[in-house]
Amino acid sequence: MNALAPDFLVTKLDYLANLVRKHSLWPMPFATACCGIELMATAASRYDIARFGSEAMRFSPRQCDLMIVAGRVVMKMVPVLQRIWQQMPEPKWCISMGACASSGGVFDTYCTVQGIDRFIPVDVYVPGCPPRPEQLIRAVMDIQEKVSRTGTIDAREFANRSSYEGPTSLAMEIAPEEGIITPGSFQTSTRLRVPLN
Repeated sequence: MNALAPDFLVTKLDYLANLVRKHSLWPMPFATACCGIELMATAASRYDIARFGSEAMRFSPRQCDLMIVAGRVVMKMVPVLQRIWQQMPEPKWCISMGACASSGGVFDTYCTVQGIDRFIPVDVYVPGCPPRPEQLIRAVMDIQEKVSRTGTIDAREFANRSSYEGPTSLAMEIAPEEGIITPGSFQTSTRLRVPLN
């Protein structure tokens, strides 16, 4: 009988920890465009995201557990986005809000990221251009459902990882013998030289 008591206690503590996590998500807003306005409207009095325990938007990644990427992300922002994501403590979740963050949207250009899931793992995608505040609230509720189903108080789910689960590099590794050496030298190039006069 004593052997069953610790398992029962841990299970109840896991339930309690997930219940607390579920109702106290602290978002890290990464809003760059018109989706950011809808994100602000979600926190305002009409939609009141505080009903779901997510009103404490922090701009310090060490205090957040939910990243909301709202709007388009360009390649120059990716290192900042990844650094913020890495500074957030585990467990953490991510919402990709809007067509631009999810797939690049109408910006099919070389500088716009065609989906942030290439660089950080995304849990919930919110479609729309821009999505309505109700859709973001639904995404928060989906994250809450995921939080209540997963997670343990001593992080046993992270100890069971057997391989890397983050985003993979899209660049192919090229063997040195397959590399192409272009003729010329950048040091002697006249196009890159600054005129002296």
